[in-house]
Amino acid sequence: MATPSGKAAIPNPQASKRALPRDASSEVPSKRKNSNPTSTLPRPSEPFVEGSIVRIAMENFLTYDICEVSPGPHLNMIIGANGTGKSSIVCAICLGLAGKPAFMGRADKVGFFVKRGCSKGLVEIELFRTSGNLIITREIDVIKNQSFWFINKKPVTQKIVEEQVAALNIQVGNLCQFLPQDKVGEFAKLSKIELLEATEKSIGPPEMHRYHCELKNFREKEKQLETSCKEKTEYLEKMIQRNERYKQDVERFYERKRHLDLIEMLEAKRPWVEYENVRQEYEGVKLVRDRVKEEVRKLKEGQIPMTRRIEEIERQRRTLEVRIKEKATDIKEASQKCKQRQDCIERKDRHIKELQQALTVKQNEEHDRQKRISNTRKMIEDLQNELRTAENCENLQPQIDAITNDLRRVQEEKALCEGEIIDKQREKDMLEKQKRSVSDHIIRFDNLMNQKEDKLRQRYRDTYDAVLWLRNNRDRFKQRVCEPIMLTINMKDNKNAKYVENHISSNDLRAFVFESQEDMEIFLREVRDNKKLRVNAVIAPKISYADKAPSRSLNELKQYGFFSYLRELFDAPDPVMSYLCCQYHIHEVPVGTERTRERIERVIQETRLKQIYTAEEKYVLKTSFYSNKVISSNTSLKVAQFLTVTVDLEQRRHLEEQLKEINRKLEAVESGLVTLRDMNRHLELKDNELRLKKKEFLERKTRKRQLEQKISSKLGSIRLMEQDTCNLEEEERKASTKIKEINVQKAKLVTELTGLVKICTSLHIQKVDLILQNTTVISEKNKLEADYMASSSQLRVTEQQFVELDDNRLRLLQKCKELMKRARQVCNLSADQAVPQEFQTAFQDLPNTLDEIDALLTEERSRASCFTGLNPTVVEEYTKREVEIQQLTEELKGKKVELDEYRENISQVKERWLNPLKELVEKINEKFSHFFSSMQCAGEVDLHTENEEDYDKYGIRIRVKFRSSTQLHELTPHHQSGGERSVSTMLYLMALQELNRCPFRVVDEINQGMDPINERRVFEMVVNTACKENTSQYFFITPKLLQNLPYSEKMTVLFVYNGPHMLEPNRWNLKAFQRRRRRITFTHPSQ
Repeated sequence: MATPSGKAAIPNPQASKRALPRDASSEVPSKRKNSNPTSTLPRPSEPFVEGSIVRIAMENFLTYDICEVSPGPHLNMIIGANGTGKSSIVCAICLGLAGKPAFMGRADKVGFFVKRGCSKGLVEIELFRTSGNLIITREIDVIKNQSFWFINKKPVTQKIVEEQVAALNIQVGNLCQFLPQDKVGEFAKLSKIELLEATEKSIGPPEMHRYHCELKNFREKEKQLETSCKEKTEYLEKMIQRNERYKQDVERFYERKRHLDLIEMLEAKRPWVEYENVRQEYEGVKLVRDRVKEEVRKLKEGQIPMTRRIEEIERQRRTLEVRIKEKATDIKEASQKCKQRQDCIERKDRHIKELQQALTVKQNEEHDRQKRISNTRKMIEDLQNELRTAENCENLQPQIDAITNDLRRVQEEKALCEGEIIDKQREKDMLEKQKRSVSDHIIRFDNLMNQKEDKLRQRYRDTYDAVLWLRNNRDRFKQRVCEPIMLTINMKDNKNAKYVENHISSNDLRAFVFESQEDMEIFLREVRDNKKLRVNAVIAPKISYADKAPSRSLNELKQYGFFSYLRELFDAPDPVMSYLCCQYHIHEVPVGTERTRERIERVIQETRLKQIYTAEEKYVLKTSFYSNKVISSNTSLKVAQFLTVTVDLEQRRHLEEQLKEINRKLEAVESGLVTLRDMNRHLELKDNELRLKKKEFLERKTRKRQLEQKISSKLGSIRLMEQDTCNLEEEERKASTKIKEINVQKAKLVTELTGLVKICTSLHIQKVDLILQNTTVISEKNKLEADYMASSSQLRVTEQQFVELDDNRLRLLQKCKELMKRARQVCNLSADQAVPQEFQTAFQDLPNTLDEIDALLTEERSRASCFTGLNPTVVEEYTKREVEIQQLTEELKGKKVELDEYRENISQVKERWLNPLKELVEKINEKFSHFFSSMQCAGEVDLHTENEEDYDKYGIRIRVKFRSSTQLHELTPHHQSGGERSVSTMLYLMALQELNRCPFRVVDEINQGMDPINERRVFEMVVNTACKENTSQYFFITPKLLQNLPYSEKMTVLFVYNGPHMLEPNRWNLKAFQRRRRRITFTHPSQ
């Protein structure tokens, strides 16, 4: 046990003088277990902080009969073996300061903390105060499970004790101040919100937590007011909307009444307007009737002279028409004679034109014949020149024969080449057919593999996503990386899949297998940290176990029904097989049949195998360490789920090799085909060249005979053209003579035609003069007749109009009388009574025409008919609701004012709370980050919230990083290891220590689980921080410490010893102990 240099741990001399209140019934007379922690007394030069613990006394408490502890004002190291009672001191502090029993995590009743066999226990805590120390005593009654409280020996209630403790800022329920052994793990489980609340209570100003609570309450009130305002606003809007609907009904009610009143007045005025209209119409009709009567008289007097003039003009017209008919007969006879002469002249002109056209045709034919003769003679001359050239050419038959032989040879070579091309093409088709068949087989294998991948995707989606990532990023790994074992394993017989799946855990079945630790770290960093995928990874052994031989030959086991080892049931890549052999010993686990199950007892006793499989069961065999007996347990095999799909990888590899060979042969065949096609094209070109040469020679050979035939044919054509000759001069003379004769006849006919035209013109002039005279007479007659007819028609119309107007006058007179009578009846007036003034005033604002009155009546009746279903109580309900709306508006206005006040309070309290809190968290972060950086790690503390207005969601987030290759991760119960959580917890508490407002802090066995390096670093930080001036008291409880740790003069080390032979505190004599120690030193100076 390490001891601080220059400072000895001594018992408290006051322990024997202080008499604790004890009940005689609680003492155990025999085999009393005594404990006594030794301590250093507080020094006056090292004053305690207000509220620090000066003394702890216990009686019949947990492991102690009687015990008194006097801690120092700074760091107190409480050291002792497990079970000696270190944590009992922590429990005494908690319960003595009114802490809840359940907070310790040991028991939920205070009676369980009394030593077994005793009915009462006692805890006494003395706290330092400048005005006088405060002594709190708690007596515990086991039977009643009650506590009795005393302050400075005076009985008080627990509430008073809690108030006194809270006044000294002691919070035994705050994990940031008081961290018992059973609550160390719960610190990392604290939510961010709980950690913020604990930190505020621990080191924040007294008003900080109060402000936070006020903010949460204000925010809750604000939400309630917002909800209330929203509900009232919605209700008010509904009321307003409903009243708006009723308002329309009220307006419609009054609107309908106005329409009905207007209809009544319009119906009263309408008869008067009708009477006035008919009266005016009567006056108009009477006036028009008198005027029409005068017009009838005038029309009858004007018709007499018009009749006499019409009879005189009719006699003149008949005389002129007789003379016009005589002239028309003479003109007709003269016109027929002119027509005969004109037809003869036109026939003579046509004859002359025919003669001239016939002469022109003969002239053109002669010109064309001469031209054809000239062209034919020129062609004969050219053919004769070509014939002379062709006779000079040598004999071409030997050359034609040579070309024929070459052509025959090329055609034979071409036929051979085409035959080879056909053979190659047939071979290519056959290879392509084989390639398609092999590819289809490979696709079928791949489909089976896809079935395995689909099962993986459905069950373990994260692992499937990691497989896809691995396939796209294999180049990032130095050594081989195998996909999940369930994908790489290929069962030779899928019936045996159940053995493998029951033997290998599901975690390993979906694990990736690596050959390199570095590759695995890269993979996990990318997949697990960055992509947040939950995957498993394992490393294959550096030395391969894949081919390791089993300890027993399978032939020895066949007698028991075993037919194979697990390793032989499937194929897998070497790293996977090596890992399974190393981890699951699949090369040592045999698989049997039902025969094995029948003789299982013999198998267990004789083979001494550790694991075996029968047809449907798995047996695990263990040898007892004490009795050396074999203990067996058996479980039924689960049905296989993942490995039932079998892919024969060897056959697939064989097919891939076969496909490669087919592709190689196809490339060779393609190359041969290209060569043969090039050769065939070359022979084709040569064949065409020889054929062209042969054709040219043959054409040159037959050219002479063709030329001679053409010359002979052309000479015959010339002879025929020369025989077909014509005398153009004779033809021209004959045509001229005939034309002269025709012109003489034409002149005679023209002279006769001219005389006849003159006679005809004279007759036409005379006829026109007569027609004009007749036209004038007829026009005058027509005008007179039209005037007479118009006058007669007007007279008839006027007479008819007079009759109608007189009838209409009588009708309107009668109608006026009737309308006057009806109008007076409508207005309730007698025959001699005048129209009242109110009717006259009302009638002035109404339309003055029937159309307008009828239109307005129709419109008003339509509008009035629209106002249906009106309830007389609408107006009353509308008025009541108006009053209610006014009251609700005032109430809502008050709520909004109250809401604004709460928001103003929130704003003020938030400013007083949030800014100091941010400064406080920043200081914690600075200390926390400094402590982590001194350990070559990284840590951060920040204030975290998702919504700035949700004050109950604010929290403190702790993020740590213990390896340089990783990133900062939030401190959680799951992500970090136990040692890492302990280090993080301790450093956070140390960061609070330097900002501490609480009088003391207790940490119980937090160094458990730390590695030596971290434990040493944390211990140094605890010593340096807790032993500074003006720091609060610190209790550090641990069962063990490393060697050669640094210590400070301000530390107090308390060693807890426990056992049946320990002295009671009142019998401990410090001076006697020192004398004995000096004697031992003098007796053994070498030591």
